[in-house]
Amino acid sequence: MASQKAKVLLSLTAEAVGALKEGVNFKKGPEDGKCFIIFKSNGNFKACKNQCKHQGGKFIKDIEDLDGMTVKCTKHNWKLNVSTMKYVNPPDSFLQDELEVEMFDDGGLQLVELCPVDPWLADPREPQELQEGEVKVTYFTHACMELQLGERRFMFDPWLKGPAFARGWWLLHEPPADALDRLCAADLIYISHMHSDHLSYPTLKVLAERRPDVPIYVGDTSRPVFWYLEQSQVKLTNIKVVPFGIWQNVDDHLRFMILMDGVHPEMDTCIIVDYKGVIFNKTTISGVKISLVRILNSVLIAGHMILNTVDCTRPNGGRLPQNVDLMMTDFAGGASGFPMTFYGGKYTDSWKAEFIKNERKKLLNYKATLVKSLQPRIYCPFAGYFVEAHPSDRYIKDTNIKNSAEDLNALINKLAPEIKTWTPKPGAVLDLSLALIDLTNSEAITNPPASTKIYKDSWEFDLYVNELNSAINSEIFKHQSWIQFYYTWASFQNYNLVVRVIETDDTFQCLTNGYDYLVDFLDLSFPTKRPDREHSYLEIKNRIGVMRYVVLHGCLWDDLYIGFQNRVTRDPDIYHHKFWTHFQADLPLSRPDWEQFLQQVASINELPCDETAMESNCVMS
Repeated sequence: MASQKAKVLLSLTAEAVGALKEGVNFKKGPEDGKCFIIFKSNGNFKACKNQCKHQGGKFIKDIEDLDGMTVKCTKHNWKLNVSTMKYVNPPDSFLQDELEVEMFDDGGLQLVELCPVDPWLADPREPQELQEGEVKVTYFTHACMELQLGERRFMFDPWLKGPAFARGWWLLHEPPADALDRLCAADLIYISHMHSDHLSYPTLKVLAERRPDVPIYVGDTSRPVFWYLEQSQVKLTNIKVVPFGIWQNVDDHLRFMILMDGVHPEMDTCIIVDYKGVIFNKTTISGVKISLVRILNSVLIAGHMILNTVDCTRPNGGRLPQNVDLMMTDFAGGASGFPMTFYGGKYTDSWKAEFIKNERKKLLNYKATLVKSLQPRIYCPFAGYFVEAHPSDRYIKDTNIKNSAEDLNALINKLAPEIKTWTPKPGAVLDLSLALIDLTNSEAITNPPASTKIYKDSWEFDLYVNELNSAINSEIFKHQSWIQFYYTWASFQNYNLVVRVIETDDTFQCLTNGYDYLVDFLDLSFPTKRPDREHSYLEIKNRIGVMRYVVLHGCLWDDLYIGFQNRVTRDPDIYHHKFWTHFQADLPLSRPDWEQFLQQVASINELPCDETAMESNCVMS
């Protein structure tokens, strides 16, 4: 079976997007002539193939539709409301498979499909009965779960010590006392993506020292999950990169499949774990029935499934298995520098508070609706238990209010009371077999003793902050030409954006001995003042320790942006997708060759910078 791929089906220029009318639009691909439907509403877009899910007929405009939202199939007059992607005639029949709509900075868009869309339907199986205690799920902290599946122990995303995103995120929950021991004893480990709240090098350093050959599985993303491994002090020897959408057989009872995110296929992944299923007896299950299951996707043809969507924005393009035994997703929000780190213009505290409130509400409703539509037997919110604990980030902690797991579960209980919800505590254990027999069985979940410490109250700040700040006095920063060397290495240009970068202290005040410089990314030049032409402008204040650590080690700018280690203002107030995507995901895989830089400096006898030469007229908010 071929691995799952993300395929671009249609691309539209900004001019073509601007020509789309409000409501239903029919578009043909210029090369293959395939037809698509794009629904436009107030600048938002939904899209699907122009193909009825009933028997593959083509849709045309529905002349009886007064609202401009419905199309009609030419075969049997089935009707599809494109604004909701629900078939309204006959009602309650299908949901149309949506395509991902990816927008570009210049206003263009492309339609993307994951192929195949339902890869878990390959090699169908039926579940066997579970024995009490055979499948147990233990919550550790944040996104770290341990699955006991018979004799195997499967660990997800172990962040058990240290911060994430430089010094911006810290663990909210205290992991169980034996968490690191259990990690080192795991049979296999899944790491969903490269963000440091999932790929935790402080945690993996302990693992590498004690058991470097433990099997670790990651998806085959375009940027390798372990891209930074060779530059780190972590030595792991058994990392397995697996293709998307293909069952990985661990033993006769256990298999798993890694799926890509529809919005960020280059980076994010999620996982389905399937335990104790037997292959269908082909003499009793006809090909017609299997085909029907593939179409409807309403009957689970596998063993006991656990679905973990982790941080995916739109896991598997929105196509996910229904009726799984256990489903886990993120829930909290607040995992972005926007808008907490922005200032100037509309970005007042009151505007931020209202924006965050609305975003939290939308996320809460989206997650609850998703869970209701997929109808898992049991649902658990996780991967959101972090806190901006460092005293210097008190403003972020107070501003960046997040959803609570209890609120999400309460909403699910209201919308879908038949689904059992679980709000986990560190060390709590779900016995899946007991829960499946009786969802109301109080013994199915074992909570930690009442005396157990749930929340962390100390984080070893100095240890990790001092490590970051050790980069400040690196030899390279004594020579101003590091700026040109670094941004040449970064290789981002031909984009009409000028960025001013200012090194600051922890309170984002200018430093008299810090760098303050401009980068013109149109031609990758470094002017002393903003150019006269029309251009977009960003002003970014970065904490000096984190910025220099990122530069020295060639790290992604996630540490600055998602880690709340900068403050940003922009003119005009637009998001520069290409710039941030490059510096957050597309930087070179190898760090800058600073030894070569210092050799170049020595060869031209460049003198170290006079500290006063770095001073500038900082414009503070």
